[in-house]
Amino acid sequence: MAQDFYHTLGVKKSATKADIKSAYRRLALKWHPDKNKEVGADKKFKEISAAYEVLSDEKKKQAYDQMGHDAYVKTGGKGGFGGAGTGGPFGGTDGGTYQQGPFQWSYTSSGGGNPFEGAAGGADPFDIFEQFFGGGFSQAARKPTYQINLDFFEAVNGVEKTVKIDGKTKDVKIPAGVGDGTQMRFGDFNLLISVKSDKTFQREGQNIIVEVELPFTEAIKGKTLEIPTVDRKTVKVKVKPGTQHGSMLRLRGKGVKVPNRNQYGDQYILFNVTFPKKLNRKQKKALEDFEKASS
Repeated sequence: MAQDFYHTLGVKKSATKADIKSAYRRLALKWHPDKNKEVGADKKFKEISAAYEVLSDEKKKQAYDQMGHDAYVKTGGKGGFGGAGTGGPFGGTDGGTYQQGPFQWSYTSSGGGNPFEGAAGGADPFDIFEQFFGGGFSQAARKPTYQINLDFFEAVNGVEKTVKIDGKTKDVKIPAGVGDGTQMRFGDFNLLISVKSDKTFQREGQNIIVEVELPFTEAIKGKTLEIPTVDRKTVKVKVKPGTQHGSMLRLRGKGVKVPNRNQYGDQYILFNVTFPKKLNRKQKKALEDFEKASS
């Protein structure tokens, strides 16, 4: 595999565990050879699984980032990659391997864990595979699956969409709060939800993170800021004097709605304290005076 694991999953090096899990789940559903009959699908699925196995495990990911792709693969990840026993991304010491129809599914309670955990309302993983991989699992496997693309706010607020199924148009109601990779069942078909990211709001499950750049002078003195929220309004937030770089402020209940429930996640404001790269003479003098006054 010439490309690195981040490229394989289509994520950035700064991707969170949730991002990595979501990317793997989406690609695994697309490329699993029981579902995808294209030439090379089996190879593609193995590459995706290998990438997830490493990037979903903190220790393996750390070693991979330090060594680089080529060195990590050649050394077998110091025993962590080359010898993944149970196959796929679920290899580990505290799990098991199960067979149902033509598909073998393994899991572990350590390492990367089950990337389908929490999908479709926390359904059994075999229920997820039934919907997408086919092959005699159940009646649901015979239903066609279609992907629908939503923008960020359509997923947050819910939306009604008109889809074309077998030449017929159908209106579907998608509840507020669905996430990327969510699967929805309808009477004669299934929908796989794909959600676009947003430049301002970073989503972690039902929680929202907004990063705010804060000049060091404002971090020291404190300031009142207006912060955007996903309900398209702003809230006034008081930045306390002495706010540190990387500190977070929680806005309870300002996150994304839990689908079909009267519950909401939270919004977190992440403060990135910035410093000037160069100082003019007056600024240097002011800092020197400040230093003297502080001693």
